[in-house]
Amino acid sequence: YPSVPLSTSMRLIDTFFPIAKGGTGCIPGPFGAGKTVLQGLIARYSDVDIVIVVACGERAGEVVETIQEFPDMPDPKTGGSLMDRTIILCNTSSMPVAAREASIYMGITLAEYYQSMGYDVLMIADSTSRWAQAMRETSGRLEEIPGEEAFPAYLDSAIKNVYERAGVVQRYDEHGTTGTFTMIGTVSPAGGNFEEPVTQSTLSTVKTFLGLSAERAYKRFYPAVDPLLSWSRYWQQLKP
Repeated sequence: YPSVPLSTSMRLIDTFFPIAKGGTGCIPGPFGAGKTVLQGLIARYSDVDIVIVVACGERAGEVVETIQEFPDMPDPKTGGSLMDRTIILCNTSSMPVAAREASIYMGITLAEYYQSMGYDVLMIADSTSRWAQAMRETSGRLEEIPGEEAFPAYLDSAIKNVYERAGVVQRYDEHGTTGTFTMIGTVSPAGGNFEEPVTQSTLSTVKTFLGLSAERAYKRFYPAVDPLLSWSRYWQQLKP
């Protein structure tokens, strides 16, 4: 089981809502609450060897901004360029719907590859809501029986299948090194409604929930993580 905390260098997260190396987390919040900014900070300052950013159905402007900014940013760990340890999968909202579903699995496959080599890997999926919407479109064209809000009936198990691939792997080498794969996904519920199917399925799967509130964001209180909404289930595992 994951037993080492992932240091994000953000006191609010590391103190109250810790994420374990090899664990799972999600960042749901309404539009404009700072999900992408928070993920950028986690990608930049987290104590990991490799960061994989999956821009799943993101606006092209955001993706271009990431590609332009990361090479100029210093890596706090090595002092080199941040791009040296970052992989970015560009899958903008103007690309085909089928590519959106493939991009998440592509990111997971790359993460597992480096994890098996003994590295600490962090994968950031932005946003799993758009991935679920792509699944809904594909499911509709295949004339499958729809579930709640026209999402496919297997939405819950599809989300669980994605997150359960995160974890800790021990290598059979002379040092017994371990590789970890941590996954953090953002969820973009329409109107900030946390009761919709994608958010609810994600909540029942992940172990750290960093809920963003529009009120805090509009007051320019960043990161806009609401301490009354958020929680972490890693307390017992990370207690030592």
